Amino acid sequence: MTKSIPFLILLPLLLSLNSGGHVKFADGRKVAYNNSSWCIAKPSSTVFELNINIEYACNIVGDCSVIQSDGPCFNPNNLVNHASVVMNQYYAIAGRNPWDCYFSGSGLIVTNDPSYGSCKYA
Repeated sequence: MTKSIPFLILLPLLLSLNSGGHVKFADGRKVAYNNSSWCIAKPSSTVFELNINIEYACNIVGDCSVIQSDGPCFNPNNLVNHASVVMNQYYAIAGRNPWDCYFSGSGLIVTNDPSYGSCKYA
């Protein structure tokens, strides 16, 4: 029995690894992490989390002019919107992997394009 304990500990980890680029829901549906997925901020995120996410993503992306006052994604002028836009920019350039939208639990992958008006999500 003791020889099977390490295997039992590793089994959940091995099952969680997913090299196919898909997440399978309990009912069998799959969501592909590709150009048909986007990363947005969870509406329940705190102001602190949103500010950290904006700072982090902007530092990596290098250009966050889209959320500046004259940018196409400035309005609506709120932290959830601004964080969503730059978090998605980061998600897109990082490879659209599930972990690229984690943001300490404050990111959410969606399959409906969140683009609006002249604000186009990558």
